[in-house]
Amino acid sequence: MTNIELALWSFPVLLILVFLRAPIALAMISVGVGGTWLVIGNPMMSLNQLKTLTYGTFSNYSFSIIPLFLLMGQFATLSGMSAALFRAAESFLGHRKGGVAMSAIGACAGFGAICGSSLATAATMGQVALPELRRYGYPGSLSTGALAAGGTLGILIPPSVILVIYAILAEQNIEKLFVAALIPGILAAAGYMIAISIWVRVSPNSAAVKDRVPWSERMVALGSVWPVVTIFIVVVGGIYAGIFTPTEAAAVGAAGTGIAAFASGEMTWGRLKTAILSTAAASGMIFLIILGAGIYNNFLSLTQLPQMASSWVGDQGFSPWFVLTIVLLMYLVFGCVMDSLSMILLTVPIIFPIMEALDFGMSATDFGLWFGILVLIVVEVGLITPPVGMNLFIINSMARDIPISQTYKGALPFVITDMIRVAILTLFPAITLWLVWVIDAL
Repeated sequence: MTNIELALWSFPVLLILVFLRAPIALAMISVGVGGTWLVIGNPMMSLNQLKTLTYGTFSNYSFSIIPLFLLMGQFATLSGMSAALFRAAESFLGHRKGGVAMSAIGACAGFGAICGSSLATAATMGQVALPELRRYGYPGSLSTGALAAGGTLGILIPPSVILVIYAILAEQNIEKLFVAALIPGILAAAGYMIAISIWVRVSPNSAAVKDRVPWSERMVALGSVWPVVTIFIVVVGGIYAGIFTPTEAAAVGAAGTGIAAFASGEMTWGRLKTAILSTAAASGMIFLIILGAGIYNNFLSLTQLPQMASSWVGDQGFSPWFVLTIVLLMYLVFGCVMDSLSMILLTVPIIFPIMEALDFGMSATDFGLWFGILVLIVVEVGLITPPVGMNLFIINSMARDIPISQTYKGALPFVITDMIRVAILTLFPAITLWLVWVIDAL
């Protein structure tokens, strides 16, 4: 068996291990170490990479941003900020048709701006919004579908842990990626609200409407979210203005969110311990997946598969737009069976060099930003598509009386809006890149 054949066979072996419920990190480590052994013929050399690759990967200072953003999200989750965001959004939108569900989307967008995790956003906002959605008679499909979709905003609206990892893998500027993600994130929230508006008009008796809230109460509710607004402006604004590096901004954001949590009276020493332990557990999981992807991708590099794939695509004379369409469809399929982090780590080192070599009529920097946002959006869709839509399972676990089939049905309109958004951003790259160009010009 040639090295190329070995590399090609490694993909189905890896997928079989994932289907057998093997942890994705251990699956990638096993296939990577075993494949390297078969390529070089020396078991000790293949095992030595566990030492050298581990140090080489995690001595990268940029990875320290991950636990800091995760800690920031834990503080936000445990401090009651989610409830304040939902009340503020509900005071402005609750009196409209579908307004409570729209409020949940708006609160998810606000929470995602200080959390950076889709799963945490879905879980936290689900606890806050589900009882209110039930109270106003929203069908289970719409309630769970909206919250699952709203949770995906956590990895698109900056700061985002997945964006940081993509930036490291593709050697892109983290600050510019955060800027590029802002408009697509706003479009996502707007698209989800439009989907809800259409749903409640097609089924006019599907939900009750809240009484209109007086402006005085709206201002009070809006004033209660000042910690979220302040933290977002300091962290993201500090990065854009060049005051902080992304890592420094993550540290400032974690400290600021912790202080705001204690000042609100919601954070106790017990919850602080929980936040730290949860951050450590999540960081360990992410770093193990990063290590597994590094070992597997190192094996693929030894086989020369990425290089040969890049040359083959270039020699075929395919249109760059055709190749991009195939890649995005591939991410959609992978999203049905893999989690978003594993997909990014596994595919970007292989796919990005192939795409970078194609001519899309833009600079390498602009392409790296635009392609990263497209990939992130398509990966985000995988969180709300069966059979492994993690957000769907998280929300459904909070509403056990609602069949998972109803949750799948409820997510469908939001998947459609995501597809429309991907098409628009693909056809008009300037929508993604415009804000980056403006800030570069200042």
